[in-house]
Amino acid sequence: MDAQPDPAPEPGTGLDRRAELSEFLRTRRARLKPEDVGLPDFGRHRRVPGLRREELAQLAGVSVAYYTRLEQGNGRNVSAEVLDSIARALRLTDAEHAHLTHLAKPKQHKKKPAAPTQQVRGALRQLLDSIDGVPAYIVGRRSDILAWNRMAAALFGDWAELPAQERNWARLVFLNPASRELFVEWDQKQADMVSFLRMDAGCHPDDPRLSALVGELSLKSEDFRRLWARHDVKEKSHGVKRLRHPLVGDLTLSFETFHMADDAQQSLITYHAEPGSPSAEALRLLASWGRDATHAGRTAPQA
Repeated sequence: MDAQPDPAPEPGTGLDRRAELSEFLRTRRARLKPEDVGLPDFGRHRRVPGLRREELAQLAGVSVAYYTRLEQGNGRNVSAEVLDSIARALRLTDAEHAHLTHLAKPKQHKKKPAAPTQQVRGALRQLLDSIDGVPAYIVGRRSDILAWNRMAAALFGDWAELPAQERNWARLVFLNPASRELFVEWDQKQADMVSFLRMDAGCHPDDPRLSALVGELSLKSEDFRRLWARHDVKEKSHGVKRLRHPLVGDLTLSFETFHMADDAQQSLITYHAEPGSPSAEALRLLASWGRDATHAGRTAPQA
C-alpha cells in the first residue's frame, strides 16, 4: 500500500515536531534493504518494507526500546552521539542528518513576534543591480522571493507584477502552470522544492506561515501531497538547470547558492552559462531585451 500523505496542518498552527520526527525516521528506515547494510534478506517472510526496527537498532548500537521511542517521536534527552549513530545506520546525507538533529533536539528560543516581511539590506539590492548579464535573486524563508535583478526578471518572469504574497517559489512551482513550461526536468524541480521546504520545516516547526503554506499546497496540489509524504530533505547548494525560455529557447545554466553571513535565512542564487556556449549567447540576447523579454515571450507568471 502506498504511504498516505501527512494531514495538512491547520492555518496559523505550527507543524507537529513529534510526528515529523516519527515519519522521517520511518521513511528513512523503509528505504534501506537488508542487503544494503550486510544483513540477510528473508524475502517473502519479511512483513515490513526496508529494515525492521530491531535491525536498525542493532546497527546503531542502541536498544530496540530506545530506538522505538525515538521513532515514535520522543526525542527527549537523546544525545548527539546516539543521533550520529542512527544517522550512520540509516546512511543519511549531511542534509538529512541536520534535519534529524533539528527534529530531535530543537533549539529553545524565546518566542518573538514574527516580522511582517523579511527585509533585504540595501547594499545587497545594490549588488543585485550591479550584477550584469547574470540572473540573480535573493530567496528567504519558506522559499519567498525577496529581491532580484533585471536578468532574473528576463529569465523567470517579472515577479514585480505579482502580489508580494505570491512571490514564492513553492507557489509558482505547484500552482502556476507556466512554471511547468519553463523547467525541463519538471519532476526534479518539484521534488527539490518540497525537499527545501521540508528542511525549512525541520529548522522552524513552529512557523505558522510555513504551516499555512504547506496546508494550502497540500489542499490544492496532488503532486505536492505525494512528495510531502516522502519526507525527503535537501539543502540548495549548486548544480545545473535546463530551462526552455519562450523567447530564446533551451538553456543549460549552472546555479550557485551563497548564504548570507549575517542572515542564514537569506541566500543569493545566481545562474550562469558556460562561456562561448549557445546558452551564453541566449543570456546575452535576454540581456539586450531586459524585462521586455518577459512580455516579448510570455506574460509574467500568475500563481
